[in-house]
Amino acid sequence: MKKVIESYIFLLPFFLIFIVFLAFPVFYALWLSLHKVQDFYDVFGSLKFVGFLNYINLLKDYRFWWSLLITLYYSLLTIPVGISFSLLLASFLTSKLKGYNFFRTLYFLPYILDVFVVGIVWTLLYSSPYGIITRLLSNINLNIGGLLSNPKTALPSVAFAMVLKNAGFGMVLFLATMQNISPSLYEAAMIDGANPFQRFRYITIPSLKPVILFLFITGFIGTLSSFAEFFSMTGGGPGIVIGGKTLYSTETTGLYLYRRFESLDLGYAASISFVLLLITMAYSIFASRFMRERL
Repeated sequence: MKKVIESYIFLLPFFLIFIVFLAFPVFYALWLSLHKVQDFYDVFGSLKFVGFLNYINLLKDYRFWWSLLITLYYSLLTIPVGISFSLLLASFLTSKLKGYNFFRTLYFLPYILDVFVVGIVWTLLYSSPYGIITRLLSNINLNIGGLLSNPKTALPSVAFAMVLKNAGFGMVLFLATMQNISPSLYEAAMIDGANPFQRFRYITIPSLKPVILFLFITGFIGTLSSFAEFFSMTGGGPGIVIGGKTLYSTETTGLYLYRRFESLDLGYAASISFVLLLITMAYSIFASRFMRERL
């Protein structure tokens, strides 16, 4: 009993932090999602219990469904490309080229930078008419103008910047796993006549299965909560008109959630967060089963 008590005493600081900063906010947000603000000058004092009305209204909210569609499009642009690029970098750096440690640090460095900082830098690169990327495109007769102000190019431009920023994280995970693959497996495959592509397909890829699954799940969670990159680079715009309604080409669910909190519609914003939680759980289960069968 004494050892048990001592163990709980050592765990007490963690429990306090967990309860105050994680458990309580989660349950409070769930409680908040069942209420609606009646007076914006007295937000917390005018909360009215409305049950599941916020969730019902959310199903009829065209801006939410649009933001979810934009988020899915963003995830399709970033997750497969980001994982492939990270794997390419890791494969390149396992060849023990001269100065490979320098390149590992160089490729990983953007990942540790703040998203707002990276967003501001890329905003300057994309700016028209003096941004470097815009001027390079104009030199090859691609006068697109401001990439972030064009509804067709704004989202792919943000996705391209974030793939380059986050590729270093996946690269490090792939490198750590690839270095633990037994060389005897490759030697046996070479003796059996397997070419480099076959060795990569049947030895390297199956060994990287846990990392690929991890990157797919965390990548999707990251895109669902993506906010800082769009807030710093586009602010949600540019606007487009579809069916007589004004929508925003880079307003992801994370940014739309922020807009609802910004307008003090706290219960509605909390309901959005729990819908995203359900989507994340469903995707995690699906991705785990899919990857288990495919790889």
